[in-house]
Amino acid sequence: MGRKSLFALRMMNTWLTLSENKNKVRLIRDCLKVASDRRKSYADLKRKDIEYSVGDYLFFKILKCVGSVAYQLQQPLELDCIHDVFHVLMLRRYQSDPSHVVSAEEIEIRPNLTFEEELV
Repeated sequence: MGRKSLFALRMMNTWLTLSENKNKVRLIRDCLKVASDRRKSYADLKRKDIEYSVGDYLFFKILKCVGSVAYQLQQPLELDCIHDVFHVLMLRRYQSDPSHVVSAEEIEIRPNLTFEEELV
């Protein structure tokens, strides 16, 4: 076998190996996509869009909707150092409970937006 044919044979083997590797990578990528889509479909069954209306009460009253997933809340003056627009995932609907009364005066917020926890 001549030098040129040996070189051509090696190149052909290399090309076949690269081609096989590309096919394996494509197959792995397709399997990962299928698994990801399946996981997403199961997760989507449990998800639901959260929507509030102006005037609803969370812990504070909603003043307006800012964009599609953010709400501006009516806060007391003591809390005016805190931004008043919150993402929908940070909010929960308020369940009225007469025993659950927290005065804003009782919560002292330091300038660096931290507070001291007290045992109840």
